[in-house]
Amino acid sequence: MSRKGNCWDNSIAESFFKTIKTEMKYHRKFETMAQTKLEILDYIEVWYNRKRRHSILDYLIPVQVEQEMMKNKTEAA
Repeated sequence: MSRKGNCWDNSIAESFFKTIKTEMKYHRKFETMAQTKLEILDYIEVWYNRKRRHSILDYLIPVQVEQEMMKNKTEAA
């Protein structure tokens, strides 16, 4: 961890929230806080984690990477 106020401490979280705002929030109008929470949860669990390809993961989806890790762990045991 770097010193207090270092701009790189939050870069991953900032990138994630920018992505949510760009890909989801600015394209919808939410009526209630409950609807907002459900749609954000749906976005993260269904789209972001299961369908959206991530450059840091060699353009694989997180579920694929997790399955590959579990497969390798099982084979190593």
